[in-house]
Amino acid sequence: MKNATLLRMFKYIKPYRKYLFAIIICAIISNVLIIISPLYTGKAIDFIIAEGKVDFPSILNIIIILSVIYFLSALFQWMLSIFTNKLSNYAVRDIRHDAFYKVTALPLKYYDDSNNTHGDIINRLTNDIDFISEGLIQGLTQLFSGVITIIGALIFMFKLSTSITIVVLLITPLCFFISSFIARNSNKMFKEQSKTLGELNGYIEEIIGGHSVVKAFSYEKRSQYRFKEINQRLYKCGQKSQFYSSLTNPSTRFVNNITYILVGIIGGMAAIGGKLSIGNISSFLMYSTHFSKPINEITSMATQLQSAIASAERVFDILDETSEEEDIHKPNLNITEGNVVFDRVYFSYNKDKPLIENFKLDAKSGDTIAIVGPTGAGKTTLVNLLMRFYDVDSGSILIDGTDIQSVNKESLRHLFGMVLQESWLFSGTIRDNIAYGKVNATDSEIIKAAKSAHAHSFIKRLPNGYDTFITEDGGNLSQGQKQLLTIARVMLINPPMLILDEATSSIDTLTEARIQKAFSSLMKGKTSFIIAHRLSTIREADLILVMNNGHIIEKGTHTELIDKNGFYANLLKSQTFGE
Repeated sequence: MKNATLLRMFKYIKPYRKYLFAIIICAIISNVLIIISPLYTGKAIDFIIAEGKVDFPSILNIIIILSVIYFLSALFQWMLSIFTNKLSNYAVRDIRHDAFYKVTALPLKYYDDSNNTHGDIINRLTNDIDFISEGLIQGLTQLFSGVITIIGALIFMFKLSTSITIVVLLITPLCFFISSFIARNSNKMFKEQSKTLGELNGYIEEIIGGHSVVKAFSYEKRSQYRFKEINQRLYKCGQKSQFYSSLTNPSTRFVNNITYILVGIIGGMAAIGGKLSIGNISSFLMYSTHFSKPINEITSMATQLQSAIASAERVFDILDETSEEEDIHKPNLNITEGNVVFDRVYFSYNKDKPLIENFKLDAKSGDTIAIVGPTGAGKTTLVNLLMRFYDVDSGSILIDGTDIQSVNKESLRHLFGMVLQESWLFSGTIRDNIAYGKVNATDSEIIKAAKSAHAHSFIKRLPNGYDTFITEDGGNLSQGQKQLLTIARVMLINPPMLILDEATSSIDTLTEARIQKAFSSLMKGKTSFIIAHRLSTIREADLILVMNNGHIIEKGTHTELIDKNGFYANLLKSQTFGE
């Protein structure tokens, strides 16, 4: 799994391989220069023979050479940092782009799945991708630099003393064994940490989004308790992962210090025997430090890499989800009349629990079809099938004789204007929100649509009128005002067919009566589907379908259904009694 994740990361790095090559060159030059420096330091020490016997001219030359070496090394190290940041930022930008494109291409059922909370998805697109940038790309660059340093230091160590180098090599595997053991255990903890962080973000988003409901039901203490429980689990995951990761550096440093002591003892004995000069011993000790330092960094970086790989896996999990079917190759749907037929349609969200069975409907052009029934009867499901948010299990839906599955979804959805019970607005101006479906709309068209939706009067009372900025999800507007704007949005695009799902549920009775007149004008000659709970709003419908458990149990006009004195009549009586 790790190898597959790293290979996928390299696919994002590949388009910017020029930066990768620059990183390799800079890393090689800067690290080689650093590796050369101990050799000159050792020579400078050997020029100090005894008191009064110091070769100052030679030492001065070495100081000049070392100054140039350190300057060039710092320069290339700086360039290495620049190229690493460029590579990291470009690659992560592409990952974030692909991830966001993916979430817009995923089918509705992905978001309806209770396992895919909005907070967790957001966490993957933000925190997890940041972890990839900080841990994986930059970490791999440091890993490459460390390997160069280790190889270079090893070469010079062998050149100075083969026997001492072998002693160092015999002890070094202990560092890798320790870091490998710790990495295996910490990886599980980092995965759990990322998952729990997503859960926490999801809960925070949920509570903030519904803060008015939280306060209305005095849920503050219970929400705090729930937050504390998730936060405590996150704390435990983080504590365990950090505990394992914190063991890496001190463990490897302990081994390195033992190595350093052995090098000093063996080197001292070699100097007494005349096999090594004091300068060579000093150089070897410096090379030993250069050799062990990258190992320490690599082992401590292993934890960061584990966290980054865990985050990358979570991001790639989204990228591997099945997107909504690409059907741009299919022809556009062009309607001439607007006849809609449901022909023996079967559908269920859960295959073990049938919902829509053998559903038949023939809606003629210009008809207003009202759909009523208890909660869970399948009313909204029909809209989801008509818009192809979900596809039928069997049967077909035809518009002017054309099966909607044989045409591309974009052309199908352009034919409908939807006003949903849950109004959705984005951060932007009133003008931009109304023009959401028609970005090139003129000011006069926007104002006309707002007037038709009876939104113009309240808009003009806002501080900046149509240029008033709406906060996230219209938080600075009432629910009714938000719904008026979504109605104006549909009024503006003037689509050939309409879907109204409790479109006036949050609007006062007087305004509702006015909007019903506007809708009546808008719906003339258009096939319209109205989902309603308030039966008073659908008295003029051409056909009323009464649904229960996915079946049509009654159908007819308002008068015909009253005369039947069945389910619809009883439902109307219950509402009239309630009023």
